[in-house]
Amino acid sequence: MEKSKLSDPFEKARLEKGFGEMNDQNDPVTMLLRLKDVRKGAHNWKAFQSGAEPGRIVVPSEVNIRDVRQIPFEVDPPEHKSYRDLVEPWFKRPLEDAYKEKLTAQISEIVDEMLSKDTVEVVSGFSLRLQSRALTLLLNTSYEEAETWISWGTHVFRSEGEALDGDKANILYDYIDAQIDKAIDNPGNDLYSKLIASEVNGKKLTKEEIKGVMILTFAGGRDTVINAVTNSIAYFAEHPESLERIKNEPEITGKAVEELIRYFAPLTHMGRVVTKDTQVCEHAVKADARISLCWASANRDASVFENPNEIVLDRKLNPHVSFGFGTHNCLGATHARQIMKILLETLANKVKSIDIIDFKENIEDLDQFERKVGYDSIHVKFNSL
Repeated sequence: MEKSKLSDPFEKARLEKGFGEMNDQNDPVTMLLRLKDVRKGAHNWKAFQSGAEPGRIVVPSEVNIRDVRQIPFEVDPPEHKSYRDLVEPWFKRPLEDAYKEKLTAQISEIVDEMLSKDTVEVVSGFSLRLQSRALTLLLNTSYEEAETWISWGTHVFRSEGEALDGDKANILYDYIDAQIDKAIDNPGNDLYSKLIASEVNGKKLTKEEIKGVMILTFAGGRDTVINAVTNSIAYFAEHPESLERIKNEPEITGKAVEELIRYFAPLTHMGRVVTKDTQVCEHAVKADARISLCWASANRDASVFENPNEIVLDRKLNPHVSFGFGTHNCLGATHARQIMKILLETLANKVKSIDIIDFKENIEDLDQFERKVGYDSIHVKFNSL
């Protein structure tokens, strides 16, 4: 079996029932597995809310490690729109030429560095560094800050052997508190200062609201980008012809990005809290229970995607949900897409082949299901053109 392949552990349950079940810290979750049900559930924010107790819609639940509401992620309409309208223009900046030029320079530099090494551990040595450096552009903060974020490791809420680590989470929270205070004393052109100077519905944002936006920005785009980049490197190692194709057919790069994001689904699922007794897939769920929208399963739904378990770089029809769907679609999607697009272009123009030396897979335990989401580590050799 190919090392880069991600199997679909949800197929049998998706076909037979349409849902799965898992226990999460004694707060069970009913997992929606079909694309139509996932999209329908994501759209129906009145029945399946995000604005529940902070941390509860995340799987695994984060209620024991934070009480700050992530904004606008854990807010429902109509308030959600006010927050989203405030921050969305900032998160669309990756479309600007100056931003793309800086990101291209960053990615080109790190790929050149990898080409000069005998071996590279991709997760911490490449993907984490790339993600952290790119985040300095998104926050419009100093490039040197990336070194602090890299020092935290690949997970901001997790340490070795711990699915959720409150002490480690506090490192992020304390850091954000300090950065907010710094921006209050010396405002600049960074995201902290932007939020401090902003109003929502005629009121200045509170420090807690600012912190909620920043926690989302740090946590929401970390593991996901690292997984997408690492899995793509593994794929191109086993499919050098795909890199060659992107080089010769640059017009398919955008479709290739969407296909890699669909196939790898860097985030398996996201929860919601049920507001009233209802049914999902003819299965009764009670008010205040949890469901999850399983993006990874929906992306392999054979009733929608032809050859769903294969990577088709120029896939024509690709309504994947890796960036969510509906009201709460991913705020950082533009940034993530730009990272992936520039990475693919850079690899295609600089790298001849990639050799996998050894690896350790990262397997998620979802009770009924076990899903490979990527790698804990993978050592490779980059070979230049």
